[in-house]
Amino acid sequence: MKQLINVILIFCFLITVSPIGLFGQDSIPGLIENPEELLDSESSFHQVLKTRFIEGSALFMSFIALSLIVGLAFCLERIIYLNLAQVNTKKLLSEVEEKLAKRDVEGAKEIVRDTRGPIASICYQALSRINESLNAIDRSITSSGSVQTGLLEKNLSWITLFIAVAPSIGFLGTVVGMIQSFDNIEQYGDINPSIIAGGMKVALITTVGGLIVAIILQFFYNYILVKIEGIVNEMEDNAVRILDMIADYKSPNLHP
Repeated sequence: MKQLINVILIFCFLITVSPIGLFGQDSIPGLIENPEELLDSESSFHQVLKTRFIEGSALFMSFIALSLIVGLAFCLERIIYLNLAQVNTKKLLSEVEEKLAKRDVEGAKEIVRDTRGPIASICYQALSRINESLNAIDRSITSSGSVQTGLLEKNLSWITLFIAVAPSIGFLGTVVGMIQSFDNIEQYGDINPSIIAGGMKVALITTVGGLIVAIILQFFYNYILVKIEGIVNEMEDNAVRILDMIADYKSPNLHP
């Protein structure tokens, strides 16, 4: 899984930084000075995107693009992890219940040991303490559930970081662009509308880029939160069933 994420990360990075390498001063002279030439010609969307990337200052836009790449990498890692954490819980607990009905605790442990996901881990912790009191088993299930919830929420703080960083970098680029516009006004000694409009356009491109990145990552973040909430609810529901199965196993009335 880590190798797959690394390959995707490198691929996205190469695509993102390609505007700098393909459209730099050495590759196509005059593009930086006159980026409108690509827009006036019937250029493709990819060329327009590259032009806007350069217009918005390659420095700030590179950081914004990097925030998108790394943020999406964390989102992809979480989505893959959460999908792998979801198993057929009804089938799993039915097999465990059958083993416990036959007094085969080791067989039940083997089933949950070979099954991935947080519910299987919680069930294994409970079965490992099956000879202890029900209160001790309940505490073990609660502690294991907290650990599994923490694993489900791993790296979410990084996603929220990039959601906040991307527009912040965009706003920073906007402020820097406005300062450059005022410097141009001071240099020429005249408030020329073309000078102000050109500087403001370049400045606002970074803000637009940062907001777009934040919106994209926010959609993925909310999707991940919904999946985590569903898994946690399933864990809580099945924790009660696991405790009931162990209580039935320990009941002297059912098993004299």
